[in-house]
Amino acid sequence: MADRSVLEKIPETDGIVDLAALGDDYVRDPYPVYAALRRRGPVHHVRTPEGVLAWLVVGHDAARAALTDERLSKNWANASPEAGPLTVSPGRHMLISDPPDHTRLRKLIAKEFTPRRIAALEPRIRELTDGLLDTMLAHPGGRADLVASLAFPLPIAVICELLGVPDLDREAFKKWSDHVLSYAPEEEKRDSVQALAGYLTQLLDHQRAHPGDDLLSTLIRTSDEDGDRLSTNELLGMAWLLLIAGYETTVGLIANGTLALLRHPDQLAALRADPALLPDAVEEMLRYDGPVEVSTYRFTLEPIEIGGTLIPGDGQLVLPVLADADRDPDRFPDSDSFDIRRRTRGHLAFGHGIHFCLGAPLARLEARVAFELLLRRTARLELDAHPAALEWRRGTVLRGVKSLPVRFG
Repeated sequence: MADRSVLEKIPETDGIVDLAALGDDYVRDPYPVYAALRRRGPVHHVRTPEGVLAWLVVGHDAARAALTDERLSKNWANASPEAGPLTVSPGRHMLISDPPDHTRLRKLIAKEFTPRRIAALEPRIRELTDGLLDTMLAHPGGRADLVASLAFPLPIAVICELLGVPDLDREAFKKWSDHVLSYAPEEEKRDSVQALAGYLTQLLDHQRAHPGDDLLSTLIRTSDEDGDRLSTNELLGMAWLLLIAGYETTVGLIANGTLALLRHPDQLAALRADPALLPDAVEEMLRYDGPVEVSTYRFTLEPIEIGGTLIPGDGQLVLPVLADADRDPDRFPDSDSFDIRRRTRGHLAFGHGIHFCLGAPLARLEARVAFELLLRRTARLELDAHPAALEWRRGTVLRGVKSLPVRFG
């Protein structure tokens, strides 16, 4: 679709681009819209699909700079009323904190969320993946939903074991997290946050009474050299962040990455022929169609000029578009092509700066194991639906298909 035809279809009133009016085409494939906006400039006043007014930042350089701009706050207490009703987590955590609070929280978490702890999970991740594939490959007719069979149950099982979560009601938990992280009525979001808060409070009480070597038990008792510890509110927020962010994004990575392979059979064949390409393939999946479309919310502390556009400084919502940054041809030549041999260094799928995703090593490990075993155990893997028929989750931040029908042999 040419930029001109895309631009003509983007509704705009009084200088506000109405993304909410673009409907399913935008949800399914937002990249042409972002590219068309990028041709105009790096900053656009928009109405998001949730109906919230925001300033969208597109292009790699502009988005990368915005992610580290100290004039943009992550603390929702600084948000303008125009940002709409914001449902926060049940406790304070790193993604809604600024330095020095963020520095303190990240230091305490990073002390325990170590590369060694993550690496030690690999044998169990392989065991879980093989078990899920055993079940999937036994489906009659050689057909299954890859999201329900692998992309969803693997990350949630891993994060639950990492945190020591016992007997999680996964259907209830999935409903709560969907309401919190996707487009849903504000009342449903509030109810889900309250339900999650109640569940996590009980979980923390249980881990205090029955401590183990899991991450949550360790966080309860961890302290720094000055004796600083996480408060109950902070533990609640961190449990929420780790439990939800720790699996939702990996679901999208595995599902969107599989879809990209299935829609590019030459790349799938190349990966089968040379499994050593797998680490680079995962990075290209993250760049090409990653699970986080738009960065988590930031709010202006003072007026900010980006690319000749002045954004007011009264708590305006600013959204760097990670998806467009990683499709910017000035940074990644032939950016709309999926190429597992591409040099992807500098992609922003995990963010940038002090808020770079702490769980990136875990997501990469899970994806690498999932794709390695999936391709090893299927001689044939094909999409079992027309790409246009796939339903994508709604919402500004996360991107992913709700289901992915596949045929295998």
